[in-house]
Amino acid sequence: MYNRRFFQTKLGQAALASIAAMAAFVALSAQMQATPAYAAVAQHEVVELA
Repeated sequence: MYNRRFFQTKLGQAALASIAAMAAFVALSAQMQATPAYAAVAQHEVVELA
């Protein structure tokens, strides 16, 4: 789909940086877990905007 010359351009390098950032975000967010105490607090903090 893309050749080596594309990834040598600024757009190609930005695409690689974006892919790396998304992969890092997925890897880090998969490790995060809400603790039971945090989940209990989050359920009770409901604000109604009128």
